[in-house]
Amino acid sequence: MNKDQLYEAFGELIYAVAKADGLIQDEEVTALQDILQQHAWAKDVEWSFHYEVKKDTNIHDAYQRALDTFRDFGPTPEYQYLLDILEKVAEASSGIGHEEAHVIEGFQTDLKTRFLEDLEKGHLIP
Repeated sequence: MNKDQLYEAFGELIYAVAKADGLIQDEEVTALQDILQQHAWAKDVEWSFHYEVKKDTNIHDAYQRALDTFRDFGPTPEYQYLLDILEKVAEASSGIGHEEAHVIEGFQTDLKTRFLEDLEKGHLIP
């Protein structure tokens, strides 16, 4: 698992949050582009996000693929930055809606649960 795959998974999860209310608003896309301007890995995130938009991927599928990638990659401080991106993108169009908040909160819970389960099973220990 490499960082490119991690950042592509960021794009999948950002897509799931942006699409959670049924429609990706222009303000959300603009916010994502603005947020990512200063990051070297922005191209991977944006490519993945736009790929999912083009495919009109089911948000559950995008969410699960991202979560599986995060589990395979393991813990990283990058997830806190991802949470910041998710919140800023969701806020960009009329604030964070119920559906978007549900996906963000679910991500936090699911990721923590998966890592704790893996730790208990010894999967996160080198």
